[in-house]
Amino acid sequence: MRQQLNRRSLLGAGVALGAGAATAAVATPAQARAAQAADAADVVVDTVVVGAGLAGLAAARKLVAGGKKVMVLEARDRVGGRVHDVSLANGGTMERGAQFTGPTQTRLQALAAELGVRTFTGYNTGDSVYYTADGTAIRYSGALPPMDDESYQALGQAMYQLDTLASTVPVDAPWTAAKAEELDAQTFHSWIEGNVSNDTARTILHLISNGALSAESRDISLLWVLFYIAVSGNETNPGNLTRLTSTLGGARDSRFVGGPYQIATKMAVQLGSRLVLKAPVRRIVQSGGRALVVADGLSVAASSVVVALPPTLAGRIAYSPALPATRDQLTQRFPLSSIAKAIAVYDKPFWRDAGLNGQVASLTGTTRSTFDNSPPDGSYGALLAFLDGDQARAVEERSDATVKQAVLDDLVHYFGAKAATPTEFVLGRWDAEEFSRGGAPGFTAPGVLTRFGTAIRRPAGVIHWAGAETATFWNGHMEGAVRSGEQAAADILKG
Repeated sequence: MRQQLNRRSLLGAGVALGAGAATAAVATPAQARAAQAADAADVVVDTVVVGAGLAGLAAARKLVAGGKKVMVLEARDRVGGRVHDVSLANGGTMERGAQFTGPTQTRLQALAAELGVRTFTGYNTGDSVYYTADGTAIRYSGALPPMDDESYQALGQAMYQLDTLASTVPVDAPWTAAKAEELDAQTFHSWIEGNVSNDTARTILHLISNGALSAESRDISLLWVLFYIAVSGNETNPGNLTRLTSTLGGARDSRFVGGPYQIATKMAVQLGSRLVLKAPVRRIVQSGGRALVVADGLSVAASSVVVALPPTLAGRIAYSPALPATRDQLTQRFPLSSIAKAIAVYDKPFWRDAGLNGQVASLTGTTRSTFDNSPPDGSYGALLAFLDGDQARAVEERSDATVKQAVLDDLVHYFGAKAATPTEFVLGRWDAEEFSRGGAPGFTAPGVLTRFGTAIRRPAGVIHWAGAETATFWNGHMEGAVRSGEQAAADILKG
């Protein structure tokens, strides 16, 4: 049944009635248009949530628990956003999107436990392999490839400097750091080249940027990198670069049994008919302290809105009245990373027989970092390969079949001839997807945080912002998405 808004309550305009009335409140043209649109609303709720990724679902769940009438509008034909698992012919599941969790990611893990989704520690037994620029393979154990004492000390000193600088960056307002202007005036690349004299240490830091941040060091602000380090913790554990970049004991320590997509689908089941798929939001009209959210085939009126999208996608919605200039400028300067994931599935994890843990870091190739992505029981094998930054952009115009072959060529180079014939192959090209346009994390170039960062969470009228890119801990990760959604909901419930 269609529920109509009351035009007068929407506009907050009263008309003087009766004989002798001399004046009447007159609506502006914009208010009149908003009233007409509101009168055509299909549904009236307390809060509309735009986006059914982890952030939007977490926000809706908390709002419903708080007694609010909620509707979630999702553009895709599925929930989860950049969290998406696929079923394999062998009965298994592979994470096409986000997949890792680790220490201090408390909200995500608590939510998963509540929903009955367990975690397991990723496979780390055996050696990793580092491929140098000339293709030389170096096997090693531990967190870092072998290097001479001078290089090791230089890298350790650089990491210490980054952690020290990161400790001065407030996680909720990095633009207020004591040296924010100076830090935001340079790229991560320029800092590395200007502060690290050792060639090997510089190479590793540039590789960290590509592999752990999914962006080239020349593209990102040093202040953003320091912020990203600072938020890799929680309220009682300060962030540090080691936790951000590590597997065992770090951000890539663990995975979810059966995949994290279950977290999204289980929340969706709880929301039931409050969730509408294939409903991309095109326009949000505000007037009189209310909003009309217009999606394809559906319009919903509400007293508050949570836009749980990455800034670059949120900026593609038409707003009336227009968003504050700083917010709009921010959305124009906050891209998602160029990233693709490829997973080759095999009958068994054959690399383990050679004493390898499946982890490769390489200075050449289409894919330059790999991981063992097999299930916890090792009943079949899976190698995960990332294409980050320049590598993802280099294959943008190539077919999926061509990208698959390029990845398999690399895996053969890294792990031998058995890698050439997977039983299945999964490819997620996130920067090519209409409702993604990139993967985690989003990042900023020099000058953006200090000039426009204040708008990242600041409400615009009745519109609140959520999404992993707005989080104050584990920004860009699933943990950050859950935290951001719950925070936006808490702000609305507090009124």
